[in-house]
Amino acid sequence: MRIYNSNEIKNIALLGSKGSGKTTLAEAMIYECGVIKRRGTVDAGNTVSDYFPVEKEYGYSVFSTVFNAEFNNKKLNIIDCPGADDFIGNAYTALGVTDLGLILIDSEYGVEVGTENIFRTTAQLKKPVVFALNQMDGEKADYDNVMEQMYEHFGKKVVPIQYPLESGPGFRSIIDVLIMKKLEWKPEGGAPTISEIPADQLERAQEMNKTLIEAAAENDETLMEKFFEQGVLTEDEMREGIRKGLVDRSIYPVVVLSAAKDMGVRRLMEFLGNVCPFVDEMPAPTTIAGEEVKPDAEGPLSVFFFKTSVEPHIGEVSYFKVMSGTLNAGADLENVSRGGKERLAQIYTVCGQIRNSIDTLKAGDIGAAVKLKDVRTGNTLDQKGCDYQFDFIKYPQPKYQRAIKPQNEADAEKLAGILTRMHEEDPTWVVELSKELKQTIIKGQGEFHLRTLKWRIENNEKLPIEFVECRIPYRETITKASRADYRHKKQSGGSGQFGEVHLIVEPYTEGMPEPDTYKFGNQEFKLNVRDKQEIPLEWGGKLVVYNCIVGGAIDARFIPAIVKGLMDRMEQGPLTGSYARDVRVMIYDGKMHPVDSNEISFRLAGRNAFSEAFRNANPKILEPVYDVEVLTPADTMGDVMSDLQGRRAIIMGMNSENGIEKLNARVPLKEMSSYSTSLSSITGGRSSFSMEFNSYELVPSDVQDKLLKEYAATQTED
Repeated sequence: MRIYNSNEIKNIALLGSKGSGKTTLAEAMIYECGVIKRRGTVDAGNTVSDYFPVEKEYGYSVFSTVFNAEFNNKKLNIIDCPGADDFIGNAYTALGVTDLGLILIDSEYGVEVGTENIFRTTAQLKKPVVFALNQMDGEKADYDNVMEQMYEHFGKKVVPIQYPLESGPGFRSIIDVLIMKKLEWKPEGGAPTISEIPADQLERAQEMNKTLIEAAAENDETLMEKFFEQGVLTEDEMREGIRKGLVDRSIYPVVVLSAAKDMGVRRLMEFLGNVCPFVDEMPAPTTIAGEEVKPDAEGPLSVFFFKTSVEPHIGEVSYFKVMSGTLNAGADLENVSRGGKERLAQIYTVCGQIRNSIDTLKAGDIGAAVKLKDVRTGNTLDQKGCDYQFDFIKYPQPKYQRAIKPQNEADAEKLAGILTRMHEEDPTWVVELSKELKQTIIKGQGEFHLRTLKWRIENNEKLPIEFVECRIPYRETITKASRADYRHKKQSGGSGQFGEVHLIVEPYTEGMPEPDTYKFGNQEFKLNVRDKQEIPLEWGGKLVVYNCIVGGAIDARFIPAIVKGLMDRMEQGPLTGSYARDVRVMIYDGKMHPVDSNEISFRLAGRNAFSEAFRNANPKILEPVYDVEVLTPADTMGDVMSDLQGRRAIIMGMNSENGIEKLNARVPLKEMSSYSTSLSSITGGRSSFSMEFNSYELVPSDVQDKLLKEYAATQTED
């Protein structure tokens, strides 16, 4: 393979909903380039892309696959991304290091929720988009219907480059309105026969060509002037206008094909090579310091690692993009993200599981290295004296979580190491060791996402594991004022223990007046505040403590010990052992002993007095509540809403967005445990959702009673 410059390289993310045919298209593309002599199929499990054992087991893509194609003296680096929403993190990674999203649409199903989600991601990242209507030969394929959906979803920026003479099983030829020719294939596909447009199609083709010219001219003042003067543009001028429109996201070209029959694939690659922007034509990425870094082969060498995988028979493979400079095999670089030095003894170009050694890669190109010493996903390696550091890949928030544990507790440390490595391969697998819940939590994008992780641990690592329900991080608080006192007294020879604490508790809210007078029964308590401590809690809310001791009943040196006792109970609430929050405590009286009083005595007295007062203050349990947004087709909206209402959801609103129904609700976290699976079942996998923490709210009384009984049972067992 020859060495390519940034003005000869195009980096493309291959995107689309599950089943849209991305892996099949990738196979056809590298076949057309001569990389492989025979095309594999997904059903046979012999494609270049899906080569991991877990992908062959499940029959769908799990990881993104990097491959390159040399075509017409240009290099196309393409990253084939899984279509299932559970693996959307791969699309974020791919779009972070590529310059264009090629979005496949299944011509039998049209624009799906997954398509909408992917398009939204490209918009967030400001990446150009080309649409390819695949499976145009499908039984239910309908070009006109799909185009109507696309206009509805993505607006008038959608501009067809081609249209089929016939959709469905009879698909065999297209009219290309960019080159104004008819392309026709034999049943086996491959290279088309190119001929003039038939007379009965000429009027339609000319009208679509005019629309394309107008869309191309809008992106360049010179082209616009020429279009107004002459009414036409040359093919090269149209390509230039489309390229500029792609960079600005002012045009979304649409092509048609059948990847399975290799019809339209070569023409798609010509279009990508001739029209889509080169690396050096895209806006320059910026470092974390805000400095723009252009893909200059003569600039300082900087390499960004965007993906790590552990591959069969090889071990760890690290994928990178040369951000600046020229990378030669054997380069010694500094890891500016983690510290330390790294030698890239060998570098490779990659085509799925096919790796070819290469001596040099220039700025903008994508490659791989194996068995590096200490490089992680997201690291930047620079030559000495260069301090570029990149961090431009932002991943979606997790939507599904489970507690994970080995079947044999002795394997806990081994499991921790495996999970760390898994997170390096897929950063959307998020691992959290929860001190509060006393569980190791694994978070992901859905049930399939976590099921894949489980399969790999059990089959690749031979470590049996279990998924269990995550405990819910409840909070405890109080709703009224109450008073309690407690005397801790212990005598066992020698110095004893003595401490007595009297205190009042009440709910805390920001801006409430300072404590003054309280009445419990017939007794009134007038307080004089001597000191105040506001303690922000790590888990949210506050503990506010007032020292109202008069007459030296308790020495000031014992107040910190009492506060520690209060914090003991704030960290393990009296009701369910959950964190407590938003409580105000007034320590107003007590007793001490000149010999037996010490810090431990007052810590225990304070803790027990607080527990009693807390229980008498009409305590309540708070639960985390999340804002949930669901995107679903209109025909499933009723079922989705009914399901949410059965989960104690409060529907906050609904509307239609680009032909997709959007429903907003507020739902307790407890009820979202298996929502990913339920939503997929209800809608046939055609919906998606996102969730974000909103607040803590009081649980209903029946739920609280159930939680109290469950906690009491565990305490009895203990």
